Amino acid sequence: MGVWPWASARCCERARVVALTTFSEDLSAGACPDNMLRGQVGLWPAFIDQGKLIPDDVMTRLALHELKNLTQYSWLLDGFPRTLAQAEALDRAYQIDTVINLNVPFEVIKQRLTARWIHPASGRVYNIEFNPPKTVGIDDLTGEPLIQREDDKPETVIKRLKAYEDQTKPVLEYYQKKGVLETFSGTETNKIWPYVYAFLQTKVPQTSQKASVTP
Repeated sequence: MGVWPWASARCCERARVVALTTFSEDLSAGACPDNMLRGQVGLWPAFIDQGKLIPDDVMTRLALHELKNLTQYSWLLDGFPRTLAQAEALDRAYQIDTVINLNVPFEVIKQRLTARWIHPASGRVYNIEFNPPKTVGIDDLTGEPLIQREDDKPETVIKRLKAYEDQTKPVLEYYQKKGVLETFSGTETNKIWPYVYAFLQTKVPQTSQKASVTP
């Protein structure tokens, strides 16, 4: 299971974990709450676009329903549980053997998210720090204006990160007491990954067998 906030390189790390183990990429993506919520009419704009976290009962119902279809597989959870109530509900149904926590400073995450602008018609994404448009606020290909998504605006990002911190801290403490939590700190995925890789070799035997895949 992975615990990591938005813009913490979670997708990159998740993909690497999946590539090195017997997990299926489809399984980890299918169990991702963001994907499930996007499939539920009205849930995404009602909560995420307003900078709110999803209520425990809604998130737990969606996640456990998804996991019922995966009993014959090993799976990787991305983004669930995010609260203590969700963690306790998950524990009543399944035994979690490993929790990976990516600890990225919130200021770094805020900078990454608030620097992101998109071209709504095509979905092209720009970052004013790493991949800026040739002209500020203008799409390179069409000349049309770029917009900032509601959940990338500074006030929304700050609200979501504060809510994430308040609700996730008890979850980390919960799994720490259970002895299954491993935390990796940093700001760059390529620098964090070697440590995650070394840890996985001690937890998942299949990792070391895939010699052709390197961190």
